[in-house]
Amino acid sequence: MSAQGLEAIDHTVHVTHEWINELTARLDWGSKRSALRLLRCTLHRVRDHLLTDELAQFSAQLPLLIRGMFFEGWMPKRTPIKERHAEDFTDAIGDQMREADDYRGPQDIRHVFDLLNNRLSEGEIRDIRACLPEPIRALWPDPM
Repeated sequence: MSAQGLEAIDHTVHVTHEWINELTARLDWGSKRSALRLLRCTLHRVRDHLLTDELAQFSAQLPLLIRGMFFEGWMPKRTPIKERHAEDFTDAIGDQMREADDYRGPQDIRHVFDLLNNRLSEGEIRDIRACLPEPIRALWPDPM
């Protein structure tokens, strides 16, 4: 039993820290805060390409705290025009990562995709990748 009696919250905090620690290690960054920002920005860009059913299936595999960040600020009727080109996708993330000294662009976004490949089911990853335009899908390594 947790100290506060809130096992579900304790568990999601623990799992969220595991995700952040794994991503920080993959990135070889010193700032977990920047790694979390990159995860959130990348998830938001992916989110805006998904249909509602796929969005629900994808988000169900995310830890509760990360799922909350995934939906943060989302307004389905005001979802921006989806990027068709990888450069537009990476530039949108880069604009939000400007203040992160360690950010290196597309190679760091690939580390987020590697984390998702490691943490989510292969079938879900394949479904999500299939929703993305080919140039953006090419950024996301095929799960093995």
